[in-house]
Amino acid sequence: MQLTLEKPDYDYSLRAADGSRALVNDRTLTRSFVLAPDHLGEDWPVRDARGMTPADLAPVLALEPELILLGSGEGMVFPPAAVMGAGLSRGIGIEVMTNAAAARTFNVLAGEGRKVAAAFILSGAD
Repeated sequence: MQLTLEKPDYDYSLRAADGSRALVNDRTLTRSFVLAPDHLGEDWPVRDARGMTPADLAPVLALEPELILLGSGEGMVFPPAAVMGAGLSRGIGIEVMTNAAAARTFNVLAGEGRKVAAAFILSGAD
């Protein structure tokens, strides 16, 4: 059996994520962040999905995705309706899921060449 290293044809890949950390490429992140196949925005100020405002989506919407994945942490926590509406009013769906599920979904969609953006809420050390 021949083993080969398969490298994605996009810049950023999520190797793992949970409620307190994420592994993007070979970097461990412990603060919330925004990710697209060609963009990594570190230190996104959101710490809890319940406290989000529509303005918190600005760095994600600026990436002009067709779909937003919101990794809400270790468990699935929905943001206020106004946050969901901020995406929907622009024709952009927002899917809320755990960080682990959002990481897997991000990699699949990015691998398909989809214009996806993800925002991950981490409860790690500041």
